[in-house]
Amino acid sequence: MSDGEPDLQNFYISACYTDKCRTKQRYSSDTINAGTNMASDTERVTVRIPSDTVDALHSLVKSGEYATLSDAVRAAIDSFIESQFAPDYIKKMNIELPKGNVVDLQELVKSGDSVSVEDAIRNAVREYVRRHLSKAMKDLEG
Repeated sequence: MSDGEPDLQNFYISACYTDKCRTKQRYSSDTINAGTNMASDTERVTVRIPSDTVDALHSLVKSGEYATLSDAVRAAIDSFIESQFAPDYIKKMNIELPKGNVVDLQELVKSGDSVSVEDAIRNAVREYVRRHLSKAMKDLEG
């Protein structure tokens, strides 16, 4: 390890967290550092994270996905909290899709067929279930 580089084996991340994530209101480190009132309604939480996870977070920052390491951590926490506090009539799921399917879904969004990739997936699942239920009903009648 050279001077100035963090020892990732003993790396601590301090993350600001607030219940504002439930409203999908995101804050960047720039907002916090600009002296807005977010600092007054947040708490500093220090967690120990495995070095490979820290490396992955740094990769997200380096790729430009997030401005800072703290922003990446906050986004992960927001996503976790959002999934844990979904309304009772909603079941949140994570799915893995081949990249080609994701590109197709993004094209549907660009063309205006859906408002988001998530919406396109919901529409596809709804249509799939509708077709299969309709077929099952016809089989029962016939």
